[in-house]
Amino acid sequence: MKKITTLFFIVLGITIGSAQENDNPEFTGENFSLEGALALFKKANSLEEFEKMINQEDNNVNNLDLNDDGNIDYINVDAIKESNTHVIVLSTFLNENEKQDIATIGIEKTGNEEATLQMEGDEELYATNTIAEPFDSSDKIEKTKGGPALGEITTTSRLVNVWFWPCVRFVYAPNYVIWTSPYRFGFHPRWWKPWRPFRYSFFYSRSAPHRVYYHRTPNRRLVFVKKIYIPKRRYSKIVVHHNKHSTVVVKSNNRKVKDVKTPKKSNVKVVKHSKRGRR
Repeated sequence: MKKITTLFFIVLGITIGSAQENDNPEFTGENFSLEGALALFKKANSLEEFEKMINQEDNNVNNLDLNDDGNIDYINVDAIKESNTHVIVLSTFLNENEKQDIATIGIEKTGNEEATLQMEGDEELYATNTIAEPFDSSDKIEKTKGGPALGEITTTSRLVNVWFWPCVRFVYAPNYVIWTSPYRFGFHPRWWKPWRPFRYSFFYSRSAPHRVYYHRTPNRRLVFVKKIYIPKRRYSKIVVHHNKHSTVVVKSNNRKVKDVKTPKKSNVKVVKHSKRGRR
């Protein structure tokens, strides 16, 4: 009986350990909540304030540790402007020389007091065309023929005009100066204290409230954002996108890293990203 009990606990321990070990998202970028970033962007009064908000643990937006040092990465916010189009770039330094873009927020002015906004995850970290946007919904009762039934309720989603968001008004102000984050690898604001990354399932549940008013969409609505952004996009040689829907990180230890080519076969493994977590 003792042998059976011992064997049971051994199997249970292996199962729990395996479950925790495999508690990772399909795409590494999912450890950064696009919906959460948009929720904070709506509240922020400036890009400087926005950068501070997404780097605070209790806002449940950032769970990335791309350089595999056991601590959350600091997210930099930088801006690009061309005519009436703005691109807000979120990125992180992996070491002194390597920088990886995480996502972009594109804003296009579409009328006198109208603007459209979408956020897209970088292709090295997210699935292709991972786009999030704010949305609103309305319910409509459609009467049915015959009978006393009240009818069916149909919910329709519609785009949100973001012109009156404080941060949008900030970047379209006449005296706006294009924002560039002053922080670099090893040089961060005094208020910032990095924390250890959470297990993905725990982080996903913590960031759930952000997904109420912001959702994913397959539709790219902004015309000029991609053209403006692509020539200035930053991606790191030590972040490799695998065609089997996973992102792996090759440890650099701040040394020069040779280019790593993604193999054609999807079952070939590269050095896997650390699976550290807590709770």
